[in-house]
Parts: sequence; structure tokens; C-alpha cells
Amino acid sequence: MKNAIVSIITPCFNSEKYIAETIQSVLNQTFQNWEMIIIDDGSTDRTKEIITDFIKIDLRIQLFPLDKNSGAAKARNLGINQASGHYMTFLDADDIWFPDFIENSIKTIDEVGIHFVFSSYKRANEKLEFVYSDFIVPQNVSYSSILKSNSISCLTAFIDIKTLGKKTMPEITKRQDMGLWLQYLKEIPFAYGIQDAKAIYRIRKNSLSRNKTNLLRYQWQFYREIEKLNFFESSYYMLHWIIRGLIKYCN
Repeated sequence: MKNAIVSIITPCFNSEKYIAETIQSVLNQTFQNWEMIIIDDGSTDRTKEIITDFIKIDLRIQLFPLDKNSGAAKARNLGINQASGHYMTFLDADDIWFPDFIENSIKTIDEVGIHFVFSSYKRANEKLEFVYSDFIVPQNVSYSSILKSNSISCLTAFIDIKTLGKKTMPEITKRQDMGLWLQYLKEIPFAYGIQDAKAIYRIRKNSLSRNKTNLLRYQWQFYREIEKLNFFESSYYMLHWIIRGLIKYCN
């Protein structure tokens, strides 16, 4: 563990309200051998200034600004390409890790021998009030189960890229993280789910992930165009997606 380096990839866009809390949660980690790769996706507020202030006190934080807003997939892929660590993980600019997130993820990989792990997390509103129930992940997920319902959130996915290699996300508007998980799950039996909540997912009213307009149409396109599933396979997984989505967001 002492020689391991964890590459943390954080895309951000106009995140001045939250980015300091996110960075501070990384600084508070019990495991300290990390690099934080922040990709600013064309912010027009004070996001870059806030990040620069942190860089002045900790050079493990790196900033890669994009000239124009290009979307989360391109921003994350830039971060993936820059990653130099043994492990790769993601933390969006409005989410927070608990102090033992990194340490526990590495420990779990060592103990279970699975090189892709992810954790449960707490769900909060914009003020970090826990008005939603915790999201407790299944103990393991396979390629097939992810197609039914994506239980792996970007803020807790933790991948041993020295063993599994680097892969990039499909450059699509939504589900780009799911596209990345599926690439790994085509090559390994399953990813291992840590039951304890190790992060806080901040649910914002106008976030892209909470906008359900045309979401089913997009999910269908994902099955057909990204995963190249046939009509019957896509219909099967879509039915599961709808049922499990209703259960997930009603809690």
C-alpha cells in the first residue's frame, strides 16, 4: 500500500459552490499517496480560482482546463489519459468521500482479490442534509446485472488499472460511466460491492442524472448502439431497468 498511487479524476463545470468541500474530502483521506486530476470543463465562475488556491498548498492536486465545455465524458477521458497511478477512481465536483474511502477500497481489493470494487453511499440534498435513504450496493455485480440496473456510482468506483489496464469512457451525453464499467465487466466475472457507505452523493435539483426526460429513449439507444444488443436482449434489459429504477428512486 505504501508504494501505491491512487489517481483521482474529477471533472467540474461551474462548481464554485461545492468544489472546495470535494477537494477537502480528498485531503482528509487516511491514505495519502494520491494524485487528484481535476479537469475544468470551461467554467465561467470562480471554480478555477478556488482550485488554484488549493494547488498552492498541495501540489498533488493538478488542474487541466478545457477551453470550452465539452461534456463529462471528454473531461473524464482526459483525466484517465493523465492518470499515472496503480488505482483509478472518480469523484465529481459536488460529491464527498468519507476519510477512509481510499484506504478501505485498497484493503478490500487486497482481501477479496477482485480488482474492481465500489461502495455504498449516503444520498443528500444540496445542503448535505440526509433526506434520502442510503444507497446500499449489492455484494457483486456482473455485466448482465449492470445492464439491468447500474449499481456502480462514479463517486465510489475504484479500479486497479495496473492489473486491468486503462480504458476510456464512450463519449456520449449520458451513461458514459456505465459504458466504462461494462468494458471491464466483459473481462472479469464481477465487481465487488462494499456494503458500508463510504461517500456522500449530493442530489441537485437540476442535475443531468435527475432529469428523466427522454431517459428511457436514451437507455434504449445505449443498449442498441453502444452495447450492440439485439431487439429481444434490449427489451429484456429495458424491462428490468424500468422496474428497478422505480424501486431505486422511490426510496
